[in-house]
Parts: sequence; C-alpha cells; structure tokens
Amino acid sequence: MLRLCLPFVLLLGTLCAGLIALPVAHAAQAEISGLVRVIDGDTLDVGGKRIRLFGIDSVERDQTCRHPSRGTWPCGREVTREVATWLDGKTLRCTREDTDRYGRIVATCHLGGTDVGEALVSAGLAFAYKTYSTRYVPQEARALSAGRGLWTSVVLRPEAFRSQKRARVQPVVPTRAGCTIKGNIASSGERIFHVEGQRDYARTAISLQKGERWFCTEAEARRAGWRKAHR
Repeated sequence: MLRLCLPFVLLLGTLCAGLIALPVAHAAQAEISGLVRVIDGDTLDVGGKRIRLFGIDSVERDQTCRHPSRGTWPCGREVTREVATWLDGKTLRCTREDTDRYGRIVATCHLGGTDVGEALVSAGLAFAYKTYSTRYVPQEARALSAGRGLWTSVVLRPEAFRSQKRARVQPVVPTRAGCTIKGNIASSGERIFHVEGQRDYARTAISLQKGERWFCTEAEARRAGWRKAHR
C-alpha cells in the first residue's frame, strides 16, 4: 500500500499544501443533499441517490498502478478506501449538471465550502475529465508537478483503462434474428437497455458472462427488469 495525500489531510493543512477551500455560490439548479456512501473514487450515493462527480475521472476499482520502486499496487481499491475514509457518513450538497449514460446524476458536490471534485484532483486521487470539462485542469497540473497521489506511479487514465477492458470483450451476436436490443449491466448493477439509434448503442458491448443479454422487444426487456437508456 502506498501512502496517498488524503483530501482530509489537505483540508486540515497538516501534510500537503496548495488546496484552498473555496466559498460556494448559491446555485439556481435543484440541489441534492444527504449522507454519503462512497462507491468508488468518483461515484457516491448521496441521500440514496447515485451521483457521478462532474468533471473528474478516478481509477476503476479493479485498476492497478506501478510505482517505480515499490512495484504494482491496487490503486483502484486504495483510492476508493481513501475517499471513503474522507467522505463516508458526511453530508454533502450537490448541484446537478447532467445525467450520464447509466442514468446517474452528474453533479458538483461540496462538503462545507470545499468542492469535492477539486479536492480529489488536487490530492492526485482523480484526474480532470477533459472529455467533458476543463474545470479542474489547473488542479491536475499542480498535482502532477507536486507528485501527489496517483502521480507517484505509472497509471493509465481511467478512460483508456475502460476502453481496453471493452476491447477485450469478444463481440456477441444476437441469438435470434432481429433481437438487436442490448441489455447492458452498469458498474452500479443497474440494468439498462439500448436500442438502435440511441447515442451509446454502437459502443455498448454485451458480455454474457456478466449476465448481459439481447432482447427482441422493449416490452421483453422491461419485463426482465431492464430500463431504457435515457439517450
């Protein structure tokens, strides 16, 4: 296990420098607040609602990193543990920004006056998710320069890691002609189906080993417990 620069340590100012808790402006959008249960480095349950933190991307739970002198370490599990140590049981206030392909709320969350996403990127526990936002790019650059958290190791960006995992899944064709609806199981366990013409249909892979499947009709998918993707 590698010792990471914890967000709560940053907030207390005992070991790491450079993070300033910023005041939070009152947002016009509807807010979600409640007690936190950490799912992984960028996904939380807040008041019973699944939240994907806006503008950041953290290592997947099964991802590993390689330290130059200490070798391979389970950075995905360690980051999840560190974030849980900081946030589990705390009360967050989150402002909705979007909804992702899995139906999760994408939101900016604050603990008191601290932007949680900013704190995680500043501590080197997450990356700026440049595909969707450049909000935290300066914080990532400072974390990289200071060698904080994940930046002590050789680490594949989570987006690339997920892409490699998808590439390793062999294409599966429908078992019956005309059954082209893809029944996907999200990382949260939620069952979501995609129909031809939807935004994420083409890049959604089906893994029979995971319990994913093809459907012939939307009614069949709903009866089996799947819901339709929002986009």
